[in-house]
Amino acid sequence: MRKLFQLAATLVVAVTLFGCSKQEETSKGLIGISMPSKTEARWTADGASMVEALEKLGYKTDIQYAQYEIPTQLSQIENLLVKGVKGLVIAPIDGTTMTDVLRQAKEKGITIISYDRLIRNSKDFDYYATFDNFKTGVLQGESIVDALKLKEGKGPFNFEIFAGSTDDNNAHVVYAGVMSVLKPYLDNGKLLIRSGQVKLEQVATPNWDGAQAQSRMDNILSAFYGKNHLDAVLAMNDQIAVGVVSSLRGVGYGRGDAPMPVITGQDAEVPSVKAIMRGDQFSTVFKDTRALAQSCAVMMDNALQGKPVQVNDTTSYDNGAMVVPTLLLAPVSVEAGNVKQVLVDSGYYSADRLQ
Repeated sequence: MRKLFQLAATLVVAVTLFGCSKQEETSKGLIGISMPSKTEARWTADGASMVEALEKLGYKTDIQYAQYEIPTQLSQIENLLVKGVKGLVIAPIDGTTMTDVLRQAKEKGITIISYDRLIRNSKDFDYYATFDNFKTGVLQGESIVDALKLKEGKGPFNFEIFAGSTDDNNAHVVYAGVMSVLKPYLDNGKLLIRSGQVKLEQVATPNWDGAQAQSRMDNILSAFYGKNHLDAVLAMNDQIAVGVVSSLRGVGYGRGDAPMPVITGQDAEVPSVKAIMRGDQFSTVFKDTRALAQSCAVMMDNALQGKPVQVNDTTSYDNGAMVVPTLLLAPVSVEAGNVKQVLVDSGYYSADRLQ
């Protein structure tokens, strides 16, 4: 009987050890994911897509959202280091604040990918995965040019710019793309900025916050557009566009003889897509976060497995400390006429969600 108990105990231990070893084999390790906030739908979508893509490749994930609080994001990343992550995917709130924590990560041999927002002033990370943000600005500028028929010589038109947050490198890159298209029309007087606010520092929206955009639009309308109609607004993303639309509707735009201006956006968030379909917003730029998350996950996997990592830009993204090997994905302009083709037929949104 004693021998039988000993044999049973041995079998239990063997099964337990075998089970543990098989479990360890099926997981390639833990990847930490640090996102700026849950207040924007695009970051929750990015986070969910990233988790799904990495788990399909055999990794465990730990995702953290910092609610646009820089100290919180740094603390969350430090906690991920303690948990023993093999890799980090970081979308920084402020790309200039990560020097110390990245050095700690690199000393531990952790692979780090800067996700969508560029980490600045550090050599202690490996890759950057993003959309072509200069092209995003070009698409926004072209949307305004086409809608106002500026190439046909129409104008002058009253115009204002609402850019993103200056602590986000993307805002600088998108702004450069916008100005590459619109500067000739600003120079020849076909686009008139009555507020006089043109430089990025003047038109920036901290944290891409729609409420702050709404407040600034209120002030501009009150000071400069009493009897003048505003014809176009370069809103750099959909959160900003929502704030701009709210301000304009509050003073009577979209009713009677005061049509809504041409308003751009970015991220193809549901409220803005609905606004496009009803005519409050003219366009947005769609960046398929599923594709970016999948590409980033594959980059991480290849780096950790010692395989070649795909990048397609090794010259453009100088972060102040190095030129960062970068993978760029292409954005797509969305207007009322191609909402179904781009967003529904691709499976990004169901048709009923946009009703």
